[in-house]
Amino acid sequence: MTEQIVFTNEDGEDIRFYVIEQTMLAGVNYLLVTDGDGEEADAYIMKNVGEDGENGEFVCEFVEDGQELEAISKVFAELLDDVSIEVQE
Repeated sequence: MTEQIVFTNEDGEDIRFYVIEQTMLAGVNYLLVTDGDGEEADAYIMKNVGEDGENGEFVCEFVEDGQELEAISKVFAELLDDVSIEVQE
């Protein structure tokens, strides 16, 4: 069973993601997530940027820096040798 997480965007909307894989690089926890299923589903890379002191939930954001995105996508591609990852900015 795939782990699910709920991400709340700036507008307060909850978006459900399915965690495909996670890894740690240079002390930062990265998640490869998707909002759907199937072979053509879009995937996103998120990183943990801290913890909400009020309720103890992790705070994540989408990786947007091109170099960071390229580097971590290669790590996920190696971890998931049966999955093709194509970076789109």
